[in-house]
Amino acid sequence: MLTSPTNEQPELNTELGPNWFASVMGTGIIANAAAGLPIIGQYLDKVGLIIWVIAALMLIIMLLLKVIQTVVKPHIIKRQFNDPVMAQFFGAPPMALLTIAGGTLLFGQHFFSQDTVMIIAWSLWLTGTITGLITAVVIPYLLFTHHQVRGDAAFGGWLMPVVPPMVSATIGAMIIPHTQDLLLQQTLLYACYAMFGISLMAAFIIISLIWGRLAHSGTSSGARVPTLWIVLGPLGQSITAVGALGTVALSVIEQPLANSLDNMAILYGVPVWGFAFYWSILATLLTLRALRRKMPFALTWWAFTFPVGTCVTGTTQLALHTGLPVFEWAALILFMFLVAAWVIAAWGTIKGIKTGNIIKNPTRSPIIISNKGPQY
Repeated sequence: MLTSPTNEQPELNTELGPNWFASVMGTGIIANAAAGLPIIGQYLDKVGLIIWVIAALMLIIMLLLKVIQTVVKPHIIKRQFNDPVMAQFFGAPPMALLTIAGGTLLFGQHFFSQDTVMIIAWSLWLTGTITGLITAVVIPYLLFTHHQVRGDAAFGGWLMPVVPPMVSATIGAMIIPHTQDLLLQQTLLYACYAMFGISLMAAFIIISLIWGRLAHSGTSSGARVPTLWIVLGPLGQSITAVGALGTVALSVIEQPLANSLDNMAILYGVPVWGFAFYWSILATLLTLRALRRKMPFALTWWAFTFPVGTCVTGTTQLALHTGLPVFEWAALILFMFLVAAWVIAAWGTIKGIKTGNIIKNPTRSPIIISNKGPQY
């Protein structure tokens, strides 16, 4: 069995990893969250539009750079797929596509006709959904059969490849009302619920593994700590998805099933929101502990943005379904935290680009132990 010596410095290579797409997710979610924000959302249309444009441009640039890099240096993407840490972040590009798809539905009419908006949204949604389902299968499969990692290797990044179907379910709920054929609407609705289930079950398993790792091995002050916030991603996104799908169900399927699905937004959403709040307290304490121990900046700091953003949209759904002011104000407070987290992550990224630190990725993950042989 081959192991990496603990005193060996990792070889660094300048390249664009899939983790960079987390910045698109973290930026785009601000626009999407602002559009439906209780109380003040109606006043944030122009702000959301500007942020969506920035996120869309970021996505285009990164896609172009990644395609060029893959064509010119195909060995880089192969190595990234074979790295047990970096491979997990291949879930980020599909979620970036889906985030921009949602923003297109919300803000695209400022630039395009309705038909063009729908073409763009459908294209992004289908591409993000297909690639997201692929990553949800391929990346865990590689982890199960190709990589061997230490017993304490479970981290928030393991959630990245399995969350895209949940984002697809949310954005799919936004697309369904724009579809004319009732049969297609119903098919899309149930497909979205199925994707909701894919992510939900996988996320619960992985969150349990993360809890076990923390209990048995503790945490550090390293750049992996911010990935604990990724746990909020499937939690907040699932609340958002079940709320949006429940609303759509009222106009797509017959009673009493429609009301049952709509009520699920509360019956499921409130308990999960409670756990998300609980986890955010634990993650905050562990993050503060790491900061006191000089936790370095890394692209993982973008984990402070998109997962919190999904909690904003999820809380907004609860505000809409319950009509309670407590959820309205909670959404506003979370949105302020989201913006603050984005500023911190963006500022650190800009500084890192100037110094060249964050564009240099290790060519080998320090948690690799060996490659597994054939599995039976």
